[in-house]
Amino acid sequence: MIFAIARKELKTLFTSPMAWAVLTFMQLILAYFFLRRVQDYMEIQAQLIQMPNPPGVTELVIAPLYLTIVTMMLFVVPLLTMRLIAEERRNQTMVFLISAPLSMTQIVIGKFTGLTAFLLLIIGITTLMPLSLLLAGQLDFGLLASLSGGVALLAACFVAIGLYASCLTVHPFIAAVVSFCILLALLLAGDAAVDGLKARGWTIAAALAQVLSPFKNFEPFSKGVIDSYAIACLLLLIVLFLILTIRRLDAARLRG
Repeated sequence: MIFAIARKELKTLFTSPMAWAVLTFMQLILAYFFLRRVQDYMEIQAQLIQMPNPPGVTELVIAPLYLTIVTMMLFVVPLLTMRLIAEERRNQTMVFLISAPLSMTQIVIGKFTGLTAFLLLIIGITTLMPLSLLLAGQLDFGLLASLSGGVALLAACFVAIGLYASCLTVHPFIAAVVSFCILLALLLAGDAAVDGLKARGWTIAAALAQVLSPFKNFEPFSKGVIDSYAIACLLLLIVLFLILTIRRLDAARLRG
């Protein structure tokens, strides 16, 4: 049943002008950024040849491209998640899901899976841009895989946070604002807390604070490092917000 709900969400997304607008906008911006980085790389290629260990095209072109995806998702994901629950509650269609022989856990995970799959499609299409460089050179596939995996985990984390924000209100726009504020708070407060605690030598406290900092957990992936602790932190954050969403909706159902 989870996959049936996920398919329903995907079908709804692909019939929504918002989703197509987001997909088109992201691909146009990313394509422009990619071509611009390639042009800049070609202009400094003569200087790179004179360096003993010059960075390659993966570090100078592809890594910034994926960092751009992360930045764009900070704004795009709240727009996509705002309707997942808030709009269903506003349109009174959530009643049909709740009355169906489904647990709230299945409903939440199904919606989460559907939108995450849509974002993975965007990441997959974007990955075709770096792969096109194989026609003229070589790529660091280890770094490329690390970046792709890190962005995929971060996208899932953003969806879980946005899904929780969407269950807090019946107004989609307010849900989008709340989701963006949570992500921004995690970006600013989370990173500052981790760096501040490390500077004071409180490594254990810094490690615990890192759980609530998805952007800090993405840093190893951007450097080509598969950090098991960073993966665990992102997964824990995903599970935390999914549980919060389930509990919130269960409480709302009990209240009628």
